[in-house]
Amino acid sequence: MSESSEFGALMNAHISAIEEYTPIQPLDVLSRRLGLPVEDLVKLDANENPYGPVAAVREALANFEHYHIYPDPQCESLRGALAEFTGVDAAHILTGHGADELLDLISRLFLAPGDAIVNTPPTFGMYSFDARLQGAQVIEVPRHADYRVDVTGIKAAIDDSTASVKLIYVTSPNNPSGNLLGDAELNTLLALPAMVVLDEAYIEFAGQPSRAARVAQHDNLIVLRTFSKAAGIAGLRLGYGIFPSWLMPTLWKFKQPYNVNVAAAVAGAAALGDVQQIEAVVERLRSERERLYTLLEDEPRLRAVPDSQANFILCHVDGEDAKSLKLALEEMGVLVRHYAKPGLENCIRISVGRPTDTDRLMAALAKTRHPTAR
Repeated sequence: MSESSEFGALMNAHISAIEEYTPIQPLDVLSRRLGLPVEDLVKLDANENPYGPVAAVREALANFEHYHIYPDPQCESLRGALAEFTGVDAAHILTGHGADELLDLISRLFLAPGDAIVNTPPTFGMYSFDARLQGAQVIEVPRHADYRVDVTGIKAAIDDSTASVKLIYVTSPNNPSGNLLGDAELNTLLALPAMVVLDEAYIEFAGQPSRAARVAQHDNLIVLRTFSKAAGIAGLRLGYGIFPSWLMPTLWKFKQPYNVNVAAAVAGAAALGDVQQIEAVVERLRSERERLYTLLEDEPRLRAVPDSQANFILCHVDGEDAKSLKLALEEMGVLVRHYAKPGLENCIRISVGRPTDTDRLMAALAKTRHPTAR
Protein backbone atom coordinates (compact mmCIF):
# COMPACT_ATOMS: atom_id res chain seq x y z
CA MET A 1 0.00 0.00 0.00
CA SER A 2 1.32 3.46 -0.87
CA GLU A 3 2.77 5.63 1.92
CA SER A 4 1.00 8.64 0.38
CA SER A 5 -2.59 9.07 -0.76
CA GLU A 6 -4.86 11.68 -2.22
CA PHE A 7 -6.82 11.37 1.03
CA GLY A 8 -3.84 12.67 3.00
CA ALA A 9 -5.11 16.16 2.22
CA LEU A 10 -8.06 15.43 4.50
CA MET A 11 -5.81 15.33 7.57
CA ASN A 12 -5.10 18.37 9.73
CA ALA A 13 -2.27 20.08 7.87
CA HIS A 14 -0.19 20.89 10.95
CA ILE A 15 0.17 17.23 11.97
CA SER A 16 2.75 16.36 9.32
CA ALA A 17 5.19 18.94 10.67
CA ILE A 18 5.19 17.61 14.25
CA GLU A 19 8.40 16.04 15.48
CA GLU A 20 7.80 12.47 16.59
CA TYR A 21 8.12 11.71 20.30
CA THR A 22 10.72 8.97 20.80
CA PRO A 23 9.70 6.49 23.52
CA ILE A 24 12.05 4.13 25.36
CA GLN A 25 12.08 0.51 24.17
CA PRO A 26 10.92 -2.33 26.48
CA LEU A 27 13.10 -5.17 27.69
CA ASP A 28 12.04 -7.80 25.13
CA VAL A 29 12.69 -5.45 22.20
CA LEU A 30 16.06 -4.44 23.65
CA SER A 31 16.96 -8.08 24.22
CA ARG A 32 16.32 -8.96 20.57
CA ARG A 33 18.11 -5.89 19.25
CA LEU A 34 21.21 -6.29 21.41
CA GLY A 35 21.32 -10.08 21.31
CA LEU A 36 21.47 -10.27 25.09
CA PRO A 37 19.17 -12.16 27.49
CA VAL A 38 16.65 -10.00 29.34
CA GLU A 39 18.21 -11.00 32.67
CA ASP A 40 21.57 -9.56 31.50
CA LEU A 41 20.12 -6.09 30.83
CA VAL A 42 20.41 -3.24 33.33
CA LYS A 43 17.67 -0.82 32.35
CA LEU A 44 18.52 2.64 33.66
CA ASP A 45 17.06 4.67 30.79
CA ALA A 46 13.37 5.25 31.65
CA ASN A 47 13.21 6.06 35.38
CA GLU A 48 11.28 2.87 36.06
CA ASN A 49 11.16 1.38 39.55
CA PRO A 50 13.41 -1.71 39.32
CA TYR A 51 11.72 -3.34 42.31
CA GLY A 52 8.35 -3.43 40.60
CA PRO A 53 5.05 -3.43 42.47
CA VAL A 54 4.68 -4.47 46.09
CA ALA A 55 3.50 -8.03 46.80
CA ALA A 56 -0.04 -6.84 47.55
CA VAL A 57 -0.41 -5.68 43.96
CA ARG A 58 0.69 -8.99 42.46
CA GLU A 59 -1.65 -10.83 44.83
CA ALA A 60 -4.62 -8.59 44.04
CA LEU A 61 -4.12 -8.99 40.28
CA ALA A 62 -3.83 -12.76 40.61
CA ASN A 63 -7.02 -13.04 42.70
CA PHE A 64 -9.26 -10.63 40.79
CA GLU A 65 -12.10 -12.50 39.09
CA HIS A 66 -13.91 -9.95 36.95
CA TYR A 67 -11.60 -9.11 34.07
CA HIS A 68 -14.50 -9.89 31.73
CA ILE A 69 -16.55 -6.97 33.14
CA TYR A 70 -16.11 -3.38 31.95
CA PRO A 71 -14.36 -1.15 34.50
CA ASP A 72 -16.04 1.46 36.66
CA PRO A 73 -16.03 4.62 34.48
CA GLN A 74 -15.62 6.80 37.57
CA CYS A 75 -13.10 4.58 39.42
CA GLU A 76 -14.93 5.34 42.64
CA SER A 77 -13.06 2.85 44.85
CA LEU A 78 -9.67 3.95 43.56
CA ARG A 79 -10.52 7.64 43.82
CA GLY A 80 -11.68 7.07 47.39
CA ALA A 81 -8.34 5.48 48.23
CA LEU A 82 -6.54 8.34 46.49
CA ALA A 83 -8.51 10.86 48.52
CA GLU A 84 -7.30 9.23 51.72
CA PHE A 85 -3.74 9.04 50.38
CA THR A 86 -3.53 12.64 49.15
CA GLY A 87 -5.77 14.35 51.70
CA VAL A 88 -7.76 15.84 48.81
CA ASP A 89 -11.49 15.27 48.36
CA ALA A 90 -12.28 12.65 45.71
CA ALA A 91 -14.44 15.23 43.94
CA HIS A 92 -11.19 16.86 42.76
CA ILE A 93 -9.57 13.64 41.49
CA LEU A 94 -9.65 12.14 38.00
CA THR A 95 -7.78 8.93 37.14
CA GLY A 96 -6.29 8.29 33.73
CA HIS A 97 -4.50 5.81 31.48
CA GLY A 98 -1.22 7.14 32.80
CA ALA A 99 -0.67 10.83 33.45
CA ASP A 100 -0.02 11.04 29.70
CA GLU A 101 -3.74 10.64 29.03
CA LEU A 102 -4.51 13.49 31.40
CA LEU A 103 -1.95 15.69 29.64
CA ASP A 104 -3.72 14.90 26.38
CA LEU A 105 -7.13 15.75 27.88
CA ILE A 106 -5.83 19.06 29.22
CA SER A 107 -4.38 20.01 25.83
CA ARG A 108 -7.58 19.14 23.97
CA LEU A 109 -9.74 21.00 26.49
CA PHE A 110 -7.77 24.24 26.47
CA LEU A 111 -5.87 24.53 23.19
CA ALA A 112 -6.74 25.36 19.61
CA PRO A 113 -4.81 26.97 16.73
CA GLY A 114 -3.93 30.50 17.82
CA ASP A 115 -3.45 29.49 21.45
CA ALA A 116 -0.12 28.86 23.15
CA ILE A 117 1.55 27.11 26.04
CA VAL A 118 4.64 28.07 27.99
CA ASN A 119 7.17 25.26 28.16
CA THR A 120 10.28 25.31 30.37
CA PRO A 121 12.99 23.27 28.65
CA PRO A 122 14.86 21.15 29.24
CA THR A 123 11.92 19.18 30.55
CA PHE A 124 9.50 16.36 29.71
CA GLY A 125 8.81 16.28 25.97
CA MET A 126 5.10 15.44 26.03
CA TYR A 127 4.00 18.97 26.96
CA SER A 128 5.16 20.51 23.71
CA PHE A 129 4.20 17.39 21.73
CA ASP A 130 0.56 17.50 22.91
CA ALA A 131 0.33 21.24 22.31
CA ARG A 132 1.53 20.90 18.74
CA LEU A 133 -1.01 18.12 18.13
CA GLN A 134 -3.65 20.78 18.81
CA GLY A 135 -2.02 23.24 16.43
CA ALA A 136 -1.05 25.47 19.34
CA GLN A 137 2.14 27.50 19.63
CA VAL A 138 4.87 26.42 22.06
CA ILE A 139 6.62 29.34 23.76
CA GLU A 140 9.93 28.06 25.07
CA VAL A 141 11.28 29.81 28.17
CA PRO A 142 14.57 28.00 28.88
CA ARG A 143 15.53 27.24 32.44
CA HIS A 144 18.49 28.92 34.09
CA ALA A 145 21.91 27.27 33.91
CA ASP A 146 21.18 25.50 37.22
CA TYR A 147 17.83 24.33 35.78
CA ARG A 148 15.68 26.60 37.92
CA VAL A 149 12.52 27.87 36.23
CA ASP A 150 12.86 31.40 34.83
CA VAL A 151 9.67 32.86 36.30
CA THR A 152 10.57 36.38 35.19
CA GLY A 153 11.06 35.13 31.65
CA ILE A 154 7.71 33.31 31.75
CA LYS A 155 5.89 36.47 32.81
CA ALA A 156 7.61 38.47 30.07
CA ALA A 157 6.81 35.82 27.47
CA ILE A 158 3.12 35.89 28.38
CA ASP A 159 3.05 39.69 28.31
CA ASP A 160 4.74 39.76 24.90
CA SER A 161 2.84 36.92 23.26
CA THR A 162 0.42 37.67 20.46
CA ALA A 163 -1.14 34.25 21.00
CA SER A 164 -3.49 33.47 23.87
CA VAL A 165 -1.35 31.68 26.46
CA LYS A 166 -3.57 29.09 28.13
CA LEU A 167 -1.22 26.67 29.89
CA ILE A 168 2.08 26.80 31.78
CA TYR A 169 3.75 23.40 32.25
CA VAL A 170 6.20 22.83 35.10
CA THR A 171 7.61 19.58 36.46
CA SER A 172 8.71 19.23 40.09
CA PRO A 173 11.08 17.44 40.45
CA ASN A 174 12.00 18.28 36.89
CA ASN A 175 12.78 15.59 34.36
CA PRO A 176 15.68 15.29 33.53
CA SER A 177 17.46 17.63 35.97
CA GLY A 178 15.79 16.46 39.18
CA ASN A 179 15.39 19.87 40.82
CA LEU A 180 12.29 21.08 42.66
CA LEU A 181 10.10 24.10 42.00
CA GLY A 182 10.22 26.47 44.99
CA ASP A 183 7.16 27.84 46.73
CA ALA A 184 7.97 31.42 45.73
CA GLU A 185 8.30 30.37 42.08
CA LEU A 186 4.99 28.52 42.17
CA ASN A 187 3.25 31.48 43.78
CA THR A 188 4.53 33.78 41.04
CA LEU A 189 3.27 31.42 38.34
CA LEU A 190 -0.15 31.11 39.98
CA ALA A 191 -0.51 34.90 39.84
CA LEU A 192 -0.31 34.78 36.03
CA PRO A 193 -3.45 34.63 33.81
CA ALA A 194 -3.02 31.00 32.73
CA MET A 195 -3.55 27.47 34.00
CA VAL A 196 -0.50 26.07 35.78
CA VAL A 197 -0.03 22.33 35.19
CA LEU A 198 2.32 21.01 37.89
CA ASP A 199 3.60 17.54 37.05
CA GLU A 200 4.65 15.69 40.21
CA ALA A 201 5.53 12.33 38.67
CA TYR A 202 8.61 12.05 40.91
CA ILE A 203 7.47 13.85 44.06
CA GLU A 204 7.67 10.72 46.26
CA PHE A 205 11.45 10.70 45.86
CA ALA A 206 11.83 14.32 46.97
CA GLY A 207 11.03 14.11 50.66
CA GLN A 208 8.74 17.09 50.13
CA PRO A 209 4.94 17.09 50.32
CA SER A 210 2.86 17.26 47.17
CA ARG A 211 1.20 20.57 46.32
CA ALA A 212 -2.06 18.68 45.65
CA ALA A 213 -3.87 20.35 48.57
CA ARG A 214 -3.27 23.77 47.02
CA VAL A 215 -5.58 22.98 44.11
CA ALA A 216 -8.60 23.76 46.32
CA GLN A 217 -7.16 27.25 46.87
CA HIS A 218 -6.32 28.10 43.24
CA ASP A 219 -8.71 27.86 40.30
CA ASN A 220 -5.75 27.82 37.89
CA LEU A 221 -3.72 24.95 39.40
CA ILE A 222 -3.71 21.34 38.20
CA VAL A 223 -1.46 18.75 39.87
CA LEU A 224 -0.63 15.49 38.07
CA ARG A 225 0.75 12.35 39.71
CA THR A 226 1.43 8.77 38.68
CA PHE A 227 1.69 5.17 39.85
CA SER A 228 4.48 4.51 37.34
CA LYS A 229 7.46 5.51 39.45
CA ALA A 230 7.16 4.99 43.21
CA ALA A 231 4.44 2.31 42.92
CA GLY A 232 6.32 0.46 40.18
CA ILE A 233 3.45 -0.26 37.78
CA ALA A 234 4.50 1.77 34.73
CA GLY A 235 3.39 -1.05 32.43
CA LEU A 236 -0.21 -0.84 33.64
CA ARG A 237 -0.48 2.89 32.83
CA LEU A 238 -2.20 4.56 35.77
CA GLY A 239 -2.04 8.21 36.69
CA TYR A 240 -4.28 10.75 38.35
CA GLY A 241 -4.84 14.45 38.47
CA ILE A 242 -6.10 16.85 41.10
CA PHE A 243 -8.23 19.46 39.34
CA PRO A 244 -10.08 22.58 40.49
CA SER A 245 -13.76 21.94 41.17
CA TRP A 246 -14.98 24.17 38.32
CA LEU A 247 -13.19 21.96 35.77
CA MET A 248 -14.34 18.55 36.99
CA PRO A 249 -17.84 18.50 35.37
CA THR A 250 -16.27 19.16 31.97
CA LEU A 251 -13.62 16.50 32.50
CA TRP A 252 -16.27 13.89 33.32
CA LYS A 253 -18.04 14.69 30.06
CA PHE A 254 -14.85 14.85 28.04
CA LYS A 255 -12.91 11.73 29.03
CA GLN A 256 -13.44 8.31 27.48
CA PRO A 257 -15.93 6.27 29.58
CA TYR A 258 -13.65 3.32 30.33
CA ASN A 259 -10.28 5.04 30.26
CA VAL A 260 -8.76 3.09 33.18
CA ASN A 261 -8.69 -0.68 32.73
CA VAL A 262 -9.66 -2.97 35.60
CA ALA A 263 -6.14 -4.36 36.08
CA ALA A 264 -4.74 -0.87 36.59
CA ALA A 265 -7.56 0.07 38.98
CA VAL A 266 -7.08 -3.11 41.03
CA ALA A 267 -3.31 -2.61 41.14
CA GLY A 268 -3.63 1.03 42.14
CA ALA A 269 -6.01 0.30 45.00
CA ALA A 270 -3.80 -2.54 46.24
CA ALA A 271 -0.72 -0.29 46.12
CA LEU A 272 -2.48 2.38 48.17
CA GLY A 273 -3.37 -0.30 50.70
CA ASP A 274 0.33 -0.96 51.30
CA VAL A 275 1.82 2.54 51.27
CA GLN A 276 4.38 1.66 53.94
CA GLN A 277 6.00 -0.90 51.64
CA ILE A 278 6.10 1.61 48.79
CA GLU A 279 7.70 4.15 51.10
CA ALA A 280 10.31 1.56 52.08
CA VAL A 281 11.16 0.98 48.42
CA VAL A 282 11.33 4.72 47.79
CA GLU A 283 13.74 5.07 50.71
CA ARG A 284 15.94 2.33 49.26
CA LEU A 285 16.07 4.19 45.95
CA ARG A 286 16.80 7.50 47.69
CA SER A 287 19.68 5.85 49.53
CA GLU A 288 20.98 4.30 46.32
CA ARG A 289 20.75 7.70 44.62
CA GLU A 290 23.17 9.11 47.19
CA ARG A 291 25.48 6.12 46.76
CA LEU A 292 25.43 6.62 42.99
CA TYR A 293 26.30 10.30 43.44
CA THR A 294 29.31 9.29 45.54
CA LEU A 295 30.51 6.71 43.02
CA LEU A 296 30.11 9.11 40.09
CA GLU A 297 32.57 11.49 41.75
CA ASP A 298 35.30 9.01 40.74
CA GLU A 299 34.18 8.94 37.09
CA PRO A 300 36.23 11.74 35.46
CA ARG A 301 34.09 12.00 32.32
CA LEU A 302 30.80 12.61 34.13
CA ARG A 303 29.71 15.79 35.92
CA ALA A 304 26.55 14.93 37.82
CA VAL A 305 23.98 17.70 38.21
CA PRO A 306 23.75 18.03 42.01
CA ASP A 307 20.80 17.58 44.34
CA SER A 308 18.47 15.52 42.19
CA GLN A 309 15.25 14.94 44.12
CA ALA A 310 14.02 12.26 41.71
CA ASN A 311 15.01 8.66 40.94
CA PHE A 312 17.61 9.65 38.35
CA ILE A 313 20.76 11.72 37.96
CA LEU A 314 21.59 13.90 34.97
CA CYS A 315 25.25 13.93 33.95
CA HIS A 316 27.23 16.16 31.60
CA VAL A 317 29.82 14.15 29.67
CA ASP A 318 33.25 15.78 29.38
CA GLY A 319 35.96 14.87 26.88
CA GLU A 320 33.88 12.26 25.09
CA ASP A 321 30.80 12.07 22.90
CA ALA A 322 27.81 11.27 25.11
CA LYS A 323 26.07 9.22 22.45
CA SER A 324 29.18 7.11 21.89
CA LEU A 325 29.38 6.48 25.63
CA LYS A 326 25.72 5.49 25.73
CA LEU A 327 26.23 3.03 22.87
CA ALA A 328 29.35 1.57 24.47
CA LEU A 329 27.45 0.96 27.70
CA GLU A 330 24.57 -0.51 25.70
CA GLU A 331 26.87 -3.11 24.16
CA MET A 332 27.50 -4.34 27.69
CA GLY A 333 23.80 -4.45 28.49
CA VAL A 334 23.64 -1.21 30.50
CA LEU A 335 20.99 1.19 29.22
CA VAL A 336 21.07 4.94 29.94
CA ARG A 337 19.30 7.88 28.31
CA HIS A 338 21.23 10.14 25.92
CA TYR A 339 20.39 13.81 25.27
CA ALA A 340 21.61 16.28 22.67
CA LYS A 341 19.15 19.17 23.08
CA PRO A 342 19.59 22.79 24.15
CA GLY A 343 20.44 22.80 27.83
CA LEU A 344 21.29 19.10 27.61
CA GLU A 345 24.20 19.16 25.21
CA ASN A 346 26.28 15.99 25.47
CA CYS A 347 24.38 14.60 28.46
CA ILE A 348 23.21 11.26 29.74
CA ARG A 349 20.55 10.58 32.37
CA ILE A 350 21.00 7.59 34.68
CA SER A 351 18.00 6.12 36.47
CA VAL A 352 18.62 4.94 40.01
CA GLY A 353 18.44 1.16 40.20
CA ARG A 354 19.24 -1.55 42.71
CA PRO A 355 22.75 -1.74 44.23
CA THR A 356 23.61 -4.53 41.79
CA ASP A 357 22.50 -2.29 38.90
CA THR A 358 24.75 0.51 40.13
CA ASP A 359 27.65 -1.92 40.40
CA ARG A 360 27.08 -3.10 36.81
CA LEU A 361 26.94 0.52 35.62
CA MET A 362 30.19 1.49 37.33
CA ALA A 363 31.96 -1.64 36.06
CA ALA A 364 30.78 -0.90 32.52
CA LEU A 365 31.94 2.72 32.80
CA ALA A 366 35.36 1.49 33.92
CA LYS A 367 35.54 -0.82 30.92
CA THR A 368 34.75 2.04 28.54
CA ARG A 369 37.76 3.87 29.97
CA HIS A 370 39.93 0.77 29.49
CA PRO A 371 38.55 -1.05 26.42
CA THR A 372 41.10 -3.85 26.63
CA ALA A 373 39.51 -4.91 29.92
CA ARG A 374 36.32 -5.99 28.13
